[in-house]
Amino acid sequence: MSSRRWSLLPDERVRIEVAFDGGQVMSAIVSPANADALEQVLGSADVRADAGEAAFALDAEDGRYTIALRRVVYVKRFARESRVGFGATAT
Repeated sequence: MSSRRWSLLPDERVRIEVAFDGGQVMSAIVSPANADALEQVLGSADVRADAGEAAFALDAEDGRYTIALRRVVYVKRFARESRVGFGATAT
């Protein structure tokens, strides 16, 4: 079985939500590579040990966000949205 990443088109985007420790949540449309990079840096031992990089620059459709890594509680990566009505035939 192939990975979901292999099924993505080069210009395809994914929606993510980033929740912070104060209760704020931000949503952004990003490339799969940017979503992967954010997940990777958040999972690094340096961030968990309060060492290493303190911020991450996330390029999104609507601009660049600078994320304070130590304030992130979770990242939600949405599944690709289904396209209702495409390929449907009228009866």
